[in-house]
Amino acid sequence: MSSKVYTGATMSLDGYIAGPGESGFEYLFTWYGSGDVEVPTSDPKLTMRMSEVDAQHFRDLIEMSGALVVGRKLFDVTDGWGGIEAAIGKAKELAGDKVVGVNGGTIARQALNAGLLDEIWVDLVPVLLGGGTPFFDELVGVPIELDGPVSVVQGTGVTHLRYRVRR
Repeated sequence: MSSKVYTGATMSLDGYIAGPGESGFEYLFTWYGSGDVEVPTSDPKLTMRMSEVDAQHFRDLIEMSGALVVGRKLFDVTDGWGGIEAAIGKAKELAGDKVVGVNGGTIARQALNAGLLDEIWVDLVPVLLGGGTPFFDELVGVPIELDGPVSVVQGTGVTHLRYRVRR
């Protein structure tokens, strides 16, 4: 059985994602600190406090993920690689029967354009940024149709959505 490959991002209602130092970052990730449930990460300085629903969603995501392919920005932030298809192939091998995450707008676009994504996950935040980094741009073969949502989880200040990429 081959691993599913997904991408996901926290996104504004008008379709923008943001990274550290970019306008809107503080609005998109408020839900990481919107509750009383402590959610540790591998970096003790990055412990989050989420609502129970968001914490469970986050823990489920971590549990089901076997490997993560990251883009340049996240690679630099995490001190964390040749070509998109080779990277995803190796990640699928390492993940076994768990899913492979593809994180970052540019690398997610490359994976989608190459036909390598099975699902798109969106943590939709009720804010309009009016500009910034779009989740997807410069797509080929558009429109790309999605099935779903196949999952909807209402969190605190965020709605977690999952869509299947239609082949």
